[in-house]
Amino acid sequence: MKWILLESAEQLTPIKQHQGYSLVFKHSTRCYTSLMAKKRFESDWDNLPEDMSVYFLDLIQHRDISNQIAQLFQVNHESPQLLLIKDGECVLDLSHGEISVEEALAENSD
Repeated sequence: MKWILLESAEQLTPIKQHQGYSLVFKHSTRCYTSLMAKKRFESDWDNLPEDMSVYFLDLIQHRDISNQIAQLFQVNHESPQLLLIKDGECVLDLSHGEISVEEALAENSD
């Protein structure tokens, strides 16, 4: 797997319009908890479906995009945060120690 970097608000439109699943990982580069959640997620992400897009947002550089994500997908801003998007709607919102590939796969198994 490889991260798709979220660096502009225009990238949110295809995520919102995508039929199927996408993941958005919101990460604070200044936070140890966020770093640990990212490492734990990356250590297990080979278990994700190969066709699943996995987006990475650096919250320090792009707080404005994080705010747009919160509004677009109707979630509260958290850091770190993992959002599972299905057919343009957020179906799973995890933060801090809850973030795991296992949780994302459990929701994706329907």
